[in-house]
Amino acid sequence: MKRYVFLLLQLIGFLSIAQTDVEKSDFYENYREDQFYASITYNLLNEKPNNVSQSGFSSGFHLGFIRDMPINTRRNVAIGLGLGLSVNSYHQKNLFIEEINNTARFSIIDEDDYNVSKNKFNTYVIEVPIEFRWRTSTTSNYDFWRIYSGFKMGYLLYSVTKFNSNIQDEKLYNSDSFNKLQYGLTLSVGYGRWNFHVFYGLNPIFESNYKLKGETINMKPVKIGLMFYIL
Repeated sequence: MKRYVFLLLQLIGFLSIAQTDVEKSDFYENYREDQFYASITYNLLNEKPNNVSQSGFSSGFHLGFIRDMPINTRRNVAIGLGLGLSVNSYHQKNLFIEEINNTARFSIIDEDDYNVSKNKFNTYVIEVPIEFRWRTSTTSNYDFWRIYSGFKMGYLLYSVTKFNSNIQDEKLYNSDSFNKLQYGLTLSVGYGRWNFHVFYGLNPIFESNYKLKGETINMKPVKIGLMFYIL
């Protein structure tokens, strides 16, 4: 995992240096909003199976770089294309994931019977955000309104599920039950550095061939939080 983070930071640094070299001399004529971004979110599970609920604080941390490509003369409307890393935790209740014969199995339990202390799964995702960007900024005004809507495609690098109780402990690494490809819609709205951010997942977290009581597990992530853009 550390290797992926190191490579991502190297690429972000390269893009930032390239941007400076190309645009430093003609910044005012070729104004862009190239930006690093960092976000913290509260992660919700949408379309949960019956008897499954969330517990604890499910968090997400996201960072990356977006290349700004203006499409109008004023340069306040643009397309953004980026690269980032997303780290997510999902605390939930009553959904038990275990491995039997090298295959993940999903079941519903009564956590009170197990005296459960931890039941969650974590995902580490490399992401490619694509945004349609509108803002009121100028070459000299960095406090402005923005509305950035878009689509985010992600590839799962690493996953882990953790279950701890008085009766049984279970931990799975890189289970095949997780969807490798994850994608959804995004929206960032705000003024200055403070921006409301939401990600609405369009495909399930788990593969369709893994079932719970004979039915597909259609849980999708919804992430709500704050987005910070840094030039």
